[in-house]
Amino acid sequence: MSLEALRNRLPDYAKDQKLNLGSLATEPTLTEQQRAGTFIASALASRNTEVIRAIVAEFGPKLSPDALTAAKAAASIMGMNNVYYRFTHLVPGTYGTMPAKLRMNIMAKPGVEKADFELWSLAVSAINGCGMCMESHEKVVVGHGVSKDAVQAAVRIASVVHAVAATLDGEDAMAA
Repeated sequence: MSLEALRNRLPDYAKDQKLNLGSLATEPTLTEQQRAGTFIASALASRNTEVIRAIVAEFGPKLSPDALTAAKAAASIMGMNNVYYRFTHLVPGTYGTMPAKLRMNIMAKPGVEKADFELWSLAVSAINGCGMCMESHEKVVVGHGVSKDAVQAAVRIASVVHAVAATLDGEDAMAA
């Protein structure tokens, strides 16, 4: 499935998502690698098979094999970290001072520029709703010279990809 086919699958009430998906596919404030990796990491975080397949088909060829692996790794590691760190942030007590005791080696050597991996991690953290992770990754990304406009663009991509997945999940549930 192509991105265009995915857009065409959206119902009329989701016209805004259809338009946003199209315009964000060429978002100029991000490099091609940043944009493609953000779409792929966000699609994986959305957990919708149709969205994942369409977005990987569209954006996967725009990434090197190492960058594609890094985008997948960002979605994977943040799937774990967002749950853990959201818990330590929301539950009062000493959990936030305790060592996580979770392996996170991919974050040290993701296979792409640190700024890109962190941007993808930020997008996934936005989808998963971990404020502590969003704050941490935004600080690192900006510290690596990524503009606030680029950060906003990545989160806009994450929000639209998530909305598309939720819309299709809802449509499929009602059709069943």
